[in-house]
Amino acid sequence: MENQYGICRIAVAPLRAEPSDRAEIVSQLLFGEHVEVVGREERWWLVKNGYDNYQGWIDFRQLAAITEQQFLAMHDCNLLAPQNFNNVLTAADGSFYHISPGSNLPFVENGYCYAGTEKFKLGFDPYDKTKANFIADIESKAKFFQNVPYLWGGRNLFGLDCSGFVQTVFKMLNIKLNRDASQQAEQGELVGFLSEVKPGDVAFFDNAEGKITHVGIMLSPNEIIHSSAKVKIDPIDDEGIFNRELGIYSHKLRIIKRFVVSPSDELAFEK
Repeated sequence: MENQYGICRIAVAPLRAEPSDRAEIVSQLLFGEHVEVVGREERWWLVKNGYDNYQGWIDFRQLAAITEQQFLAMHDCNLLAPQNFNNVLTAADGSFYHISPGSNLPFVENGYCYAGTEKFKLGFDPYDKTKANFIADIESKAKFFQNVPYLWGGRNLFGLDCSGFVQTVFKMLNIKLNRDASQQAEQGELVGFLSEVKPGDVAFFDNAEGKITHVGIMLSPNEIIHSSAKVKIDPIDDEGIFNRELGIYSHKLRIIKRFVVSPSDELAFEK
């Protein structure tokens, strides 16, 4: 096989279930996200996202080639596009790339970042995710995406599915979550009761067959922000999410998980 590694060189690239432009979008790559190539079919490459190991088919023209050394180095990429509506990169030809918050900024040096051999001038200050304060920042990071429309497979400012929303918010807080809600439900520590909920806990919801199908971020024991039609805040109780517009319970609560990254965060939860 030819080159085994790549990096997303456009603002958002769809990952598809099959090697076709008509296939379902199962997820997306954001600018600067690195992948391992695990299969090929003409112009379509089957790739595995280096961040969450999620697989999908991508048009290879949306990637730039990188070496294995660069691929491994990207595991420690801490600089991201910030919580901003105007994150602009300027390419060598003078054209612009408007990238979404949470996008990686690979190999930053002297005001530029690099995707393979391509050079992009930063029009904003990078955000260092290692300096995030989970307790202080979780609510503002989540509410920043309020009213972004729901999009199956979406992970960007113009379309988010439920797990993509949660994953993106937590990425900006330096906490790595898996891609799908059912996978995320296997992470974290169990919160026993709704009354014990702290801001930033993550609630999961199941369908009639018991499968985890939805996820959202708790703002308090009785409020949740989640992506359903759009990113919005709804009331929640022991039964589940109550949709004010429809006047019904829209999602049945299954479990709640907590993601704490340091002892200081644990202490802050107790306050």
